[in-house]
Amino acid sequence: MRRPTIKPQLTFYDIAEGITAFSSTRHGGYSHGNYGEFNVNRYCGDEPEDIDNNRKALCQLLRIKKDRLVMPHQVHGTGVVQIGPTFFRLSDEVRTQVLEGIDALMTNQKDVCIGVSTADCIPIIIYDHEHHAASVVHSGWRGTVANISEATVASMQRAFHSRPEALQAVIGPGISQKNFEVGDEVYDAFAEAGYPMEEIASREQRWHIDLWRCCQLQLEAAGIPAAQIQTVGICTYDHCDDYFSARRLGTQSGRILTGILLY
Repeated sequence: MRRPTIKPQLTFYDIAEGITAFSSTRHGGYSHGNYGEFNVNRYCGDEPEDIDNNRKALCQLLRIKKDRLVMPHQVHGTGVVQIGPTFFRLSDEVRTQVLEGIDALMTNQKDVCIGVSTADCIPIIIYDHEHHAASVVHSGWRGTVANISEATVASMQRAFHSRPEALQAVIGPGISQKNFEVGDEVYDAFAEAGYPMEEIASREQRWHIDLWRCCQLQLEAAGIPAAQIQTVGICTYDHCDDYFSARRLGTQSGRILTGILLY
């Protein structure tokens, strides 16, 4: 009996021609249990063979070589790395070192897919149509407090001469305010960072923080017009059947890949 074809099911974003921007769902892969079905993250405990098969399936779908799928090992920091031609001349070991401790990637290379992993944290795609360059950002609450979005926009300005007012951004699937319950120490961290707490926080039994709104405010502060920022509005906690959620499934579960591919 012929085995059915495995094809990753992605959520695509309409940003511009000449690119493919997406977030992965849990469907259309080889992984099992809380990693099922589609997980390409190597740092969350999934079976290496399943991860490799999922990566191959994604690269076939995107029509790129397997080594052109580039993902960092994230640490909730503000490190940004540019992926250029030199990166692909490095050994696998050195590439891994370059991507260690990085939470945002940027590139202007065609046929290269850069992506970040999330499972409640907020993924952000930023595209510069003037210079055909892009970045992807992993913005968890720590990275949001540390303003990784602003750091990424500044890096794009230096690397590609990007003008913030010409950038477009997508704030992808992540945990919503109603489900992101935090302790006083997290609330205090946002307050100390200068956020308008009356706008981004609400109190029930505990504090709740609106990470989507925080990212929107950061991108606007970095110079991107509000009309050019799209918030997808998919709550991973509420939709854990379709998107991975660490709060619902535990940390030993898969991760969403949010990526962008330039042509």
